[in-house]
Amino acid sequence: MTIRTTHVGSLPRTQETVDMIFARERGEPYDPDAFAAQMRDACAETVRRQVEAGVDIVSDGETSKISYATYVKDRYTGFSGDSPRNAPADLKLFPSFLKRLAADGGTPKYARPMCTGEVRSKGQGELQADIANLKSAMAAHGATEGFMNAASPGVISLFLQNDHYPTRDAYLAALSDAMAAEYRTIVDAGLYLQLDCPDLALSRHMLFQDLSDAEFVKIAESHVAALNAALSGIDPSRVRVHICWGNYEGPHVCDIPMDAVFATFLKVAASQLLFETSNPRHAHEWQVWRDRAAEIPDDKVLVPGVVDTTTNFVEHPEVVAERLERFARIVGPERVIAGSDCGFGTFAGFGAVDPDIAYAKLAAMAEGARLASARV
Repeated sequence: MTIRTTHVGSLPRTQETVDMIFARERGEPYDPDAFAAQMRDACAETVRRQVEAGVDIVSDGETSKISYATYVKDRYTGFSGDSPRNAPADLKLFPSFLKRLAADGGTPKYARPMCTGEVRSKGQGELQADIANLKSAMAAHGATEGFMNAASPGVISLFLQNDHYPTRDAYLAALSDAMAAEYRTIVDAGLYLQLDCPDLALSRHMLFQDLSDAEFVKIAESHVAALNAALSGIDPSRVRVHICWGNYEGPHVCDIPMDAVFATFLKVAASQLLFETSNPRHAHEWQVWRDRAAEIPDDKVLVPGVVDTTTNFVEHPEVVAERLERFARIVGPERVIAGSDCGFGTFAGFGAVDPDIAYAKLAAMAEGARLASARV
């Protein structure tokens, strides 16, 4: 049995790609044909490097997106102005570190408009271009499986806050209705759909700092309900879901435990579950999966993060193998895929890991998966 490899989705973008994305973001004049050609070529190179590193299930690296969540403002109506910024609770506990991050440019700067009107699709032109670029690159470089990221209703509501709909639940329902077509289009293209859901963990210490864990879990349950409504009719085996506590190097002392959101996470109508297990704050939580194994449905595939995405350490393949073997012993190797904790390019032009080191980490992951496969 060979343990396959993948990652969370975003990968470092070239400076030329970043410059074009931000020129468009700022409303500066740009050549649409040149933009399209740059995104096509950059996606092809990103796929080539993934295949070279040994990644089995590749993505487009989210090449054309300003970020994994706020890209929706460019594809859907109803967004304008700016949303309030709310620093994570753990950074507030260490104000000198937060100040240093801000002074060093350690926090990404991009537009986060409010929802100020009805959310409706502007058309799927950009999505179709991303799909075409990924499928063309896969064909050119011999990748047989690919996935494409899409924002969940909950994470959109986290970063693009509501100033239009009468209630939070009404906003989630509108986002669910709007995003459903995007989700189906990705699956119908023959790709895996990956839903990014940091709202199921990260938002606990960002937007809902004043709630108890139990109160937050009720919020997370409403997010899952909205997401599952949008996934209605889509085969769960073609769906991946990613949960995280924020892809930043920081104390993370306010992160809600995996054990508290475990049952909620399992309720998403997705077969593949991607989650953090490499960084120092969550590496021990593989034990949650071991201790609650009886609750894991047989159709769930675990995709633990076996490489960290916030440091430039390149994990030794033996460390990767050790991490994978733990999960293989819990659900069997046929239900384990090697992944990363988060993306390497969550925001265009912003990432803690050097681009070449990011691919070295993916190569170490692939080698570790081969070692683990031989042992289990």
